[in-house]
Amino acid sequence: MSRYIHHNRDWIIIFSWVIFIAALATSTITEAGELSKGQSVYVPIYSHIYSGDREHPFLLAAILSIRNTDSNHRIMILTVDYFDSEGKLLRKYLETPESLGPMASKRFVVGESDKGGGSGAKFIVNWQSSDKVNPPIIEGIMIGTKMQQGISFVSRGQPIIKSE
Repeated sequence: MSRYIHHNRDWIIIFSWVIFIAALATSTITEAGELSKGQSVYVPIYSHIYSGDREHPFLLAAILSIRNTDSNHRIMILTVDYFDSEGKLLRKYLETPESLGPMASKRFVVGESDKGGGSGAKFIVNWQSSDKVNPPIIEGIMIGTKMQQGISFVSRGQPIIKSE
């Protein structure tokens, strides 16, 4: 009897793991499979970070990368706005909306010497499409070198609900 209970318990554990992995895969597929006709996307940017006990600023160049992940449809980039740590608009990168073809990408650069954004800078990107499409990947890539030190990292954009 003990062997029978032990054997069933093993099957229950295996079955539970299979259900857990299937649920995890399904939730990932659902999130990745959500199509959209447009979004406002918040992208954290760091014009500098701090190092050491004295919080010495380490200046960084920042690249905003927008990648259309849809292989069949264009998207329109409506706005690319850069804000400082206090939420003040520093720069509008687009005068008019720009079309981004299927699988195309576009970049916008904040120079390393431009420290106006601060460590809490951000981009707000607004995009739209006439069709439901795979949402673009929008990332901030920060990179800096000083003497013999180098640092680089990426921050992924987060869709937000824009309040008007």
